Amino acid sequence: MKVKAITLGCKVNAYESEFVLSKFEEKGYEITHDIADIYIINTCSVTNTSDAKSRKVINKITRENPRAIVVVMGCMIEAHKDYENDKVSIIIGNKDKSKVVELVETYMKNHQKEKKLYSDFDLEFEDMFIETMHDHTRAYVKIQDGCENFCSYCIIPYTRGRQRSKNPDRVIEEITTLVNNGYQEIVLTGIHTGHFGSDLDTTFPELLRRICKIDGLKRLRISSIEITELNDDFLNVLKTEKKIVNHMHIPLQAGSDTILKAMNRKYLTNYYREKINTIRSIRPGIAISTDVIVGFPSESEKLFNETLELCKEIEFSKIHVFPFSVRHGTKAETMDNQIPENIKKDRVQKLVELSNKLEQEYMKTFIGDILEVLVETNNDNFSIGHTDNFLKVRIDGNISSNKIVKVKIKKIDNLILEGSIYEESK
Repeated sequence: MKVKAITLGCKVNAYESEFVLSKFEEKGYEITHDIADIYIINTCSVTNTSDAKSRKVINKITRENPRAIVVVMGCMIEAHKDYENDKVSIIIGNKDKSKVVELVETYMKNHQKEKKLYSDFDLEFEDMFIETMHDHTRAYVKIQDGCENFCSYCIIPYTRGRQRSKNPDRVIEEITTLVNNGYQEIVLTGIHTGHFGSDLDTTFPELLRRICKIDGLKRLRISSIEITELNDDFLNVLKTEKKIVNHMHIPLQAGSDTILKAMNRKYLTNYYREKINTIRSIRPGIAISTDVIVGFPSESEKLFNETLELCKEIEFSKIHVFPFSVRHGTKAETMDNQIPENIKKDRVQKLVELSNKLEQEYMKTFIGDILEVLVETNNDNFSIGHTDNFLKVRIDGNISSNKIVKVKIKKIDNLILEGSIYEESK
């Protein structure tokens, strides 16, 4: 039988879907990108738009494949525990994803639909372990789950539960296995990645040190980390461990102290600014990308301009811009002074234009340089990959994927660096 996974949302979901597929593969099922007998839909609920997209995908799959077994799981289900769909075979939340194969095979025997949810998130970390990732040249490793920050706009603490960490020995074992299977770049993922170890007798910086000792690992990337987690120990690791790539994604969310307080973020702009300056003193030229939400309740034009000016000052390598979306069940849903959609749209456009400009200016600094690129895709005429500071590069010629090559950068075209092989790495 053929199995297909459809993953919405974050890298944590991508990792979990990969784990589920690996379990099916172990049992002799065929993994496919085409029409399948079994569909695994891993949903997202970070915004109301994410909810709507998840429902749209579910409806499309069940309509087009009425005889297929359909499993729906993840955050959208946790956020809407009353969700029902007669055309779906199995409904679970964020727990028991490791048991999907077992649930499907039980369904195949008794044909009884199942909905399995828990009211209590006081749970242990659900250990998963992958040895490969289908169609990826970099491998994700989930080291942490849950969040206890309770930002006023965010539903995730209610869909993912409390902070919990993976056993560090298991992390090392998993990454070692992936590296031995040919992966040169590992991406550490989690809902609150930098909070790893707070529930164990260890810390995130200590884990990073252990990972960097793994033979054969070329690049270690952190999917995202909060500015409040960049303590002195972490900064020392960043200074000494060269396997950690020259790119960090550090959410800002707003450049106004007034809005940061309303969001229940745990820092103010001066703290953020000073940490970024410290990072750049340690790693000159590092790429720093960020997330920004515009149109949060009570965000006046003046407060938006504060965000705009701070982004200009910090000179991010890329800004991921999100219009505020009212999320049912969060504190921000009931806040006064909701911003009209046309104003949000205008502010998104201004920030996207700034992001494109900053990205272009950052890329220009590498024209004429020789950069190492991990090749990801290729065809007869060119290959595509990323540098360690996560710049996309188009390379002349067909180069084997999962190979790190040295590229002489010639120009920029539509926010993609272009170049040719300078000297292949050994």
